[in-house]
Amino acid sequence: MENLSNNTPRQSQELAAPTFTELSEVASIGNNGSILFATDDWFAPAEWMLKDSEPVFLADRYTAFGKWMDGWETRRKRTPGHDWCLVELGAPTQIAGFMVDTAFFTGNYAPRVSIQGGTLDATMKRMLLTSIPRQADGGNIGTGRTMEELGMVELIGTNRWDVLVPRSQLNPGYEQTRRHYFTVSKGKQSLAVSHLRVNMYPDGGIARLRVYGTIRLNMHDSLFLKKSIDMVAMLSGGRCTGFSNAHYGHPRNLIKPGTAVNMGDGWETARRLDRPPVLQVNEAGILQVPGCEWATFKLGAPEGCWIERVCIDTAHFKGNFPDNVQVEYACKGEAANVWSLLMEKKKLGPDRMHVFEGKEFLPQEKPASLVRITIAPDGGLARVRMFGTLTK
Repeated sequence: MENLSNNTPRQSQELAAPTFTELSEVASIGNNGSILFATDDWFAPAEWMLKDSEPVFLADRYTAFGKWMDGWETRRKRTPGHDWCLVELGAPTQIAGFMVDTAFFTGNYAPRVSIQGGTLDATMKRMLLTSIPRQADGGNIGTGRTMEELGMVELIGTNRWDVLVPRSQLNPGYEQTRRHYFTVSKGKQSLAVSHLRVNMYPDGGIARLRVYGTIRLNMHDSLFLKKSIDMVAMLSGGRCTGFSNAHYGHPRNLIKPGTAVNMGDGWETARRLDRPPVLQVNEAGILQVPGCEWATFKLGAPEGCWIERVCIDTAHFKGNFPDNVQVEYACKGEAANVWSLLMEKKKLGPDRMHVFEGKEFLPQEKPASLVRITIAPDGGLARVRMFGTLTK
């Protein structure tokens, strides 16, 4: 008799996505997620399950190994066991929930899934990747592991990791049933894990995996104490906590690792309707407009930091960059909406990196735990970097 979880996955089309999806997403390739091992990549490699883009279906596309599918798909299993893979997250994370998407896998989706969490040290990871290397850009398609390779990896003991999602049923990848949300139990949300074991029972396909939670780094490590680091970065524990408008792109994109690939990979607002019919500027060249847009972020520094340099990137935004930007900060424990000005309005230009530091800042009188980025009147930014040092 099947030993399935009693927690039926929540379907996305009938209900709003759960609140945990507003936390940091740490498994996608754009957020430094990667695949360390997979038992089988025959029809579609496990790396495609971590793509940043939404799944697509190409009806007439085939490979030498079968139908091309946008996700991870294994062979119809004809040997004992089940398929699974190891995912390395972008950073150690206290996981609140998962989204498993079976989009377009309608007759070939994985019927059941479970997810375990744990940690691989650097030595173990190096041994794994040296013994069974992964190839980039879909190079693992059409491959599967030998019994000897499986036996070697099983010795690591990932099957004994903490169970974050018990074995649960999945539904086919039709629009109404494709997205499955799983909430991690309260007792397991305190675990900081860096790796996942994703088990499909017994085989099949998963289009996308998303992992949401709170990044937990050891900020007392000498690495963080001795140098200036990007405190707002997602991989440093930064998180978007609010915004005024995200019509074309969410401000959480601003703190993703790497450079933006296009405008859709940044934060872009709608055009404000309160812009004057005829625009004017002041003596500093700043547009005189009544409105603005803003986004707030919690910094990764638990007790606050001293901000030394702010980098505002308008890459790809050539005809829709903001006129100017302003930066404010707040201290841990302060009442809501108590903001101090760090940087007065500064002009921005198209498709370039802007670096502000030193005399361009007002004196910072207290350590910053929160920041607010305000653009006027509207437009888009690609990335924001905020380098600083921890309070001692």
